[in-house]
Amino acid sequence: MITQPLTTTRPTTGAPTPARPPARPGGTKRALGWIAEHALLVALAAVFLVPVVFVVLTSFMGGHQTLTGALWPHPFQWSNYLTAFRTAPLGRWFANSLLYAGVSTILMLVSSVPMAYVLAKVRFKGASILFFAVIIAMLLPPQVTQVPVYVMWAQLRVVGTFWPLILPHLFGNAFSIFLLRQFFLSIPNEYLDAARMDGNGEWGVLTRVMVPMAKPGIAAASIFMFFQCWNDYYGPLLYTSENPDHWTIAYGLASFHGAHSTDWGVIMAVTTLATLPVVLVFFFAQRTFVEGITLTGVKG
Repeated sequence: MITQPLTTTRPTTGAPTPARPPARPGGTKRALGWIAEHALLVALAAVFLVPVVFVVLTSFMGGHQTLTGALWPHPFQWSNYLTAFRTAPLGRWFANSLLYAGVSTILMLVSSVPMAYVLAKVRFKGASILFFAVIIAMLLPPQVTQVPVYVMWAQLRVVGTFWPLILPHLFGNAFSIFLLRQFFLSIPNEYLDAARMDGNGEWGVLTRVMVPMAKPGIAAASIFMFFQCWNDYYGPLLYTSENPDHWTIAYGLASFHGAHSTDWGVIMAVTTLATLPVVLVFFFAQRTFVEGITLTGVKG
């Protein structure tokens, strides 16, 4: 039996190749725009992060190295943090700041949330005038009323304690009222009407409907209030400077800087420790904080 060899058919070299789709003229432009946009964001982030990195790196430098042009600690001076705790009552300063910021935030919520709800959802005669007064209070510099307010606290004999710093927040905070009002306006009135039909009064509507739905806005107002009190220097300087037992971390850091003006490594160590709680609070509450700021002001 004779077998014939198998033949394979090869494509001819002259066969036309499939044409590629033409490049979109806007693709390159979009890519360059994306790169330019993110490059700008990276540059802005670097502008904000460079001072923080500088403070942290300086906190690990020795006294002789901080006065040079060195940017990297060599070697790392870990003892700066131990020296900071030995030479300054950081524990008491942190506790005082936490007391001041925490209690002030709670009192702000107790007073500002109902006020913001009334301005946002309750219709009554003179509501616009009251809201206008809140705006004026928010824009009024605190130094305008500082002298009569200080005289009032001095007559009450509470200067040197935390009461002049904490008690004013029991009567509302103008910025917090404005922020919460704008967030409450974004909640549809249908939810409130349904709660009223179920037999809830205004207080029940506030606590059972508005507060659960406004958690992002309340969290944003709380974080703003906490940061404001934690970083407050002028208030403790005015009311508690004469009592070292009531010094906060902001005022204590300033006094520590005056007493150790040549030891920059220890000063930066105290500065890093004072900033760390604020960074941690924002890190854990970042999502809620951004959501509250984003949703605030949907309605005017």
